[in-house]
Amino acid sequence: MSTETIAEFAFSEVKAHNSKKDLWVVIDGKVYDVSRFVDEHPGGEEVLLDVAGQDATEAFDDVGHSDEAREILAGLVKGKLKGGV
Repeated sequence: MSTETIAEFAFSEVKAHNSKKDLWVVIDGKVYDVSRFVDEHPGGEEVLLDVAGQDATEAFDDVGHSDEAREILAGLVKGKLKGGV
């Protein structure tokens, strides 16, 4: 069994990361630091900036992202949201 502790973040912490160079989002209760992906995002940076520091679950699901997009996202996980979604 893994003894690795998953970092937990309050929503107020996530909200503070809302700029292009420091951009966090919540998707399905997990916190992601997508800062380094902003310039590479196929939908453009504005799409990510619109949900910066917010719960982006609905926006992410509505687009119907590919398996590749989900793999990239998995590599950007920072932790989980305290108290769940």
